Amino acid sequence: MPNTNAIEGGADLLRRHALFHKINDAALERFLNVLQVETFQNGDAIIREGETGNRLYMISSGRVVIEKKVFNKEAITSERIAVLQKGETFGEMELVDTQPRSATVRALEDTTCLSLSREDLQYATEDDIMTFSQVVMNLAREISLRLRNTDVWLAGSLFSIRQKD
Repeated sequence: MPNTNAIEGGADLLRRHALFHKINDAALERFLNVLQVETFQNGDAIIREGETGNRLYMISSGRVVIEKKVFNKEAITSERIAVLQKGETFGEMELVDTQPRSATVRALEDTTCLSLSREDLQYATEDDIMTFSQVVMNLAREISLRLRNTDVWLAGSLFSIRQKD
């Protein structure tokens, strides 16, 4: 399952990414063999809310916007949740569960990502339980951080709504 796309920066690029924190050089090389380089043009939907998927994306250049459908009495709208840039990740939950995508992610400019599927993760770590455990712990930290940020945002939103009443 070798990756025919050369990844600029190689192991050094991965070493700087939170998902690969404390991962040894041999394991980083295995990941370099399964990561896919994907490019998107400004406006492209990279993932769509409600669809199923199995890939995590790490932004290597460009920016993306995360949008969430909001249902109100008049219509369904799409609200901007966050803007992510180089070095940040989205789609983490897809490596953990098989639920539909929770948001839409769209390129705000020409964007390049490295992507990793559940199968890629298993392939890169199949004989290395220590690396698998470390990546899963790193993944859990990223999801936990997102949850904490969402909690802060939600609490602020609820406070703002109550102030209007």
